[in-house]
Amino acid sequence: METYKYEKIRNVVLLGHGGSGKTTLVEAIAYTTGITNRQGKVEEGNTISDYDKEENKRLFSISTTVVPIIWEDTKINLLDTPGYFDFVGEVEEALLACDAAIIVVSAKSGVEIGTMKAWDYCEKYKLPRMFFVTDMDDDNASFRAVVERLEELYGKKIAPFHSPIRENEKFVGFVNVVKMAGRRFTKLSDYVECEIPQYSMEYVTKYRESLLDAVAESSEELMEKYFEGEEFTPQEISTALRSSVIDCSIVPVLMGSGLYARGTRMILEAIEKYFPSPNKGVLTGENTKTEENFAADYDANKPMTAYVFKTIADPFIGKFSLIKICSGVLKSDSVIYNADKDTEEKLSRLYVLRGKEQIEVKELYAGDIGAIGKLSNTVTGDTLSTKATPIAYARPKLSVPYAYQRFRTKNKGDDDKVSQALQKLMEEDLTLRVVNDKENRQTLLYGIGEQQLEIVVSKMLQRYKVDIEIMKPRVPYRETIRKKVRVQGKYKKQSGGHGQYGDVHIEFEPSGDMELPYVFEEKVFGGVVPKNFFPAVEKGIAESVLKGPLAGYPVVGLKATLVDGSYHPVDSSEMAFKMATIQAFKQGVMDATPILLEPIVTLKVLVPDKFTGDIMGDLNRRRGRVLGMNPLHNGKQEIVADIPLSETFGYATDLRSMTGGIGEYSYEFARYEQAPSDVQQKVIEESEKYANSEEVG
Repeated sequence: METYKYEKIRNVVLLGHGGSGKTTLVEAIAYTTGITNRQGKVEEGNTISDYDKEENKRLFSISTTVVPIIWEDTKINLLDTPGYFDFVGEVEEALLACDAAIIVVSAKSGVEIGTMKAWDYCEKYKLPRMFFVTDMDDDNASFRAVVERLEELYGKKIAPFHSPIRENEKFVGFVNVVKMAGRRFTKLSDYVECEIPQYSMEYVTKYRESLLDAVAESSEELMEKYFEGEEFTPQEISTALRSSVIDCSIVPVLMGSGLYARGTRMILEAIEKYFPSPNKGVLTGENTKTEENFAADYDANKPMTAYVFKTIADPFIGKFSLIKICSGVLKSDSVIYNADKDTEEKLSRLYVLRGKEQIEVKELYAGDIGAIGKLSNTVTGDTLSTKATPIAYARPKLSVPYAYQRFRTKNKGDDDKVSQALQKLMEEDLTLRVVNDKENRQTLLYGIGEQQLEIVVSKMLQRYKVDIEIMKPRVPYRETIRKKVRVQGKYKKQSGGHGQYGDVHIEFEPSGDMELPYVFEEKVFGGVVPKNFFPAVEKGIAESVLKGPLAGYPVVGLKATLVDGSYHPVDSSEMAFKMATIQAFKQGVMDATPILLEPIVTLKVLVPDKFTGDIMGDLNRRRGRVLGMNPLHNGKQEIVADIPLSETFGYATDLRSMTGGIGEYSYEFARYEQAPSDVQQKVIEESEKYANSEEVG
């Protein structure tokens, strides 16, 4: 593949709702430009983008894939992203590497939640964008309905560049609204000019007027010309549209059929004509040696820097670090320095990936996207540069995972293999996290949603031949006491020779401080328990509070006071006094009205106004207490509630179901509160079952 400089590079991310046709569109573009000689289909598992076995099995994208396209003299790096919300981390990584976006909308499904989320991403990252309305070949397709809905949502920014031509209910061509010319398809995206049908003129005229209004508003000179009734020249229209698309004041709407590769030529022309080259962006890093700002700005004349935006760690195609060159030129024999890890490595090969295909290149210029294989110390978010000019860019802030499951290895002896497999999967997906919860003797797998976690299990078996099972996690409850009691613990053992003897009288009462497991004091008079055994008594308390007698959870808020006891000058020992204390603890806690405390989290739910009633009703059913509502922009509300942590399990799935996928949530630990008696009884019963299963296991 040839080397391209920034003015001839376009980095474009494809966004849209799951199943809207992004992968099919990429495949159609690849077929149109001659990369493939047969157009693959998602259903047949033979597309360039979806090469992973899990993607082929499930028939949707799981990972972002880079597909470079050469259109005339321009290199277009298309990044095909997943549409399902569990894989938002893949989308966020792609957004960091791109300079513009195409939002794909199905003409038969219309504007969906994923369409609106895609728009919000573009707003957040300030990306120029255009819509591509696909599935125009479908009998139920309605371009007009899509445009009207987009105008309803986003107002005058929406600018249809096309209007469909149909004959006998078939999609046969389109009207180019910019040039006011009819186009009839011949083969694939090729077309011949034709008359604009009379039945199309009403909407074509409307679209044209909106377009000219937008052109007029792009400059005072054009506005003056517009008011005087003068015609704009084609060059004036083209220049004004390009600047307006780049500054996001106009969002073009194009159309076609991914399935029949119609409209692909037009979208390629629009990308080259209206989308910015990388050097239009501003990018600043920090020189870690001088602590000065480094303005990279995709300038090829500056020292080489590159940003790792994604990692592939597939056992079948190997490990690759996907990079965007931020400045300078990266050559295949370069020595690169990782400022984040303070390591240096010499490259042997440099690649451009097209799906899973690896195309070797000699160099990559600033603004381009490529890949480096087998970098041992480099992970997503790292910066590569030269040691002479060590640069670090800000690390990505991806969505935080809140959904979680407990997991365990099915086959004994596979623990190390499972750990290694999970490490590789977490290198690929930064929204995965493993937490070792020693307190509850469980390992937790965190992700964005339950579907993502299910796919992790499947990938581990398919890729790494290790089997894990996921299940509902144990909630980190606490135990405490409500009244003061005094108990005796006596440990006496005689088995020939020296015996064991320890005798303690301890008062147990609430300490009032739930942050501390216990407070220990001694009020012994007359030396009934020698001082040298006090540490053993406290050790018995310290060990006992780790696993309370009520349901096996840690004990908090306890005050233990040693008030009396007795000892034997020969048989008493530290171990005997520790054992006597443990006995006293078990009896004392059970006598002191023990209760279960449950963790309470502060939950924040972000939803449009129309869903607030459903959300609050659901929170009440989950024993939540709504603390307030904060109105936000775009007709959204932030609902804040305190809710038991146990009730958040499965909330990601339920919230999506209630809101069609548009709701978002986050939570953080707030405090512990006494659990209701029915909850307490249920937890005690479950703990007994859990303890029995652990013993059997």
